[in-house]
Amino acid sequence: MSSTFSPDAAREISGPQWLVDRRVAAAVALEERAFPTVSQEEWRYSPIAELDLDAFSPSTTFGDAPMARLDVEPAAIVRCVNGKVVSIEIDDALVDQGVFVGLLTDHADGEAALGSVSAEAGDYFTDLNDAFTPHPVLVEIPRGVSVEQPIVITHHAAGDHGATFSRLVVRVGENAEATILDQYSSDDGDVILACPVVELDVAQAGRLGYLNIQELGDSTWQITSQLARVERDATISAGAAAFGGAYARSRADTRLVGRGAHGDLQALYFGDESQTLDFRTYQDHVAPDTTSNLLYKGVVASKARSIYTGLIRVRPDARGTNAYQTNRNLKLSDDAWAESVPNLEIENNDVRCSHASTVSPVDDDQRFYLESRGVPTGEAERLIVAGFLDEVVTELAVPSAAQGLRRSIAAKLARQREQAAGE
Repeated sequence: MSSTFSPDAAREISGPQWLVDRRVAAAVALEERAFPTVSQEEWRYSPIAELDLDAFSPSTTFGDAPMARLDVEPAAIVRCVNGKVVSIEIDDALVDQGVFVGLLTDHADGEAALGSVSAEAGDYFTDLNDAFTPHPVLVEIPRGVSVEQPIVITHHAAGDHGATFSRLVVRVGENAEATILDQYSSDDGDVILACPVVELDVAQAGRLGYLNIQELGDSTWQITSQLARVERDATISAGAAAFGGAYARSRADTRLVGRGAHGDLQALYFGDESQTLDFRTYQDHVAPDTTSNLLYKGVVASKARSIYTGLIRVRPDARGTNAYQTNRNLKLSDDAWAESVPNLEIENNDVRCSHASTVSPVDDDQRFYLESRGVPTGEAERLIVAGFLDEVVTELAVPSAAQGLRRSIAAKLARQREQAAGE
């Protein structure tokens, strides 16, 4: 383990004694963990061997945060810089209903909430986050409460060779409902390591929509862990949109632990230049009559790489499972590369499961069809790519984010065309 991320360094981060003790214990445990290597299946194809933890240190500067790009008035907004909360705004009417949005350490049940989901699927980087997260954020929706507008959390990372460890815990009570928009950005040019952890806990008959939008600077490494637990008759719709970063990895574990639980999982991604966008998903069916449907679609241009590996796991008691997993990739250049590896692990015979994956260039027939009707080649390709990704955009849990995502896709395409014209 890096000497920079030692138990002594973890002890120096302020907070209540229980949190300081928890950080130190995580740092001690981390010293016993081996650093990940590509020989491990879950890190296969990744550039993890290039990551030198000794080149980074926990960020200690906390400046202003960029304003979130919103097309709707949020119910609440929390702005964070380098894992530290800099402002909290919440509608008074929600506070009156018992909704909590703010510092986890300010909540009476904060100690029990932190790690209650991630402990079931931890790894090296969740332990690293446990040891160095400065300001865990908690969103709690009480039983029976429905929050109509999205709750927005923004995370900005800054400072050359700084390491940031944001933490978000979301708890949706029985028969409650909420939507979370979780946005990540970082300064261009700064070499940054960001290791966020997101815990999503949905109680019986609860309904949670979650969208993670990643628009990081071009020198940022991000290794994200998103862990969800879905109880009886509850529903989660968890989506991701990834556009930035030098290497950006998202691991999404969704555990359907209550009978009748359901999960919709979506992602869209667009990599260009020499980016690597890496996705690892686990649809874990623990209880009977659970369902999940995963759709990940991405585009790679120039010399970008994408990696997708997914696993549908059906436990012995999960009879009646229905699970689907689809990954589609579009290559815009010969030098772009996409790896897609779906997997099944089934321990019950009374199930319906399937997976599918494709990696292909832009369809020549589609391009010819548009060109034959007077559409210029560049515009034809833009329409094809936009249509390819729009299947995911329209399914995401935060409809008000669609316009901004389409702008990000258009910006990526414009940059790709400029690069191609300059070659």
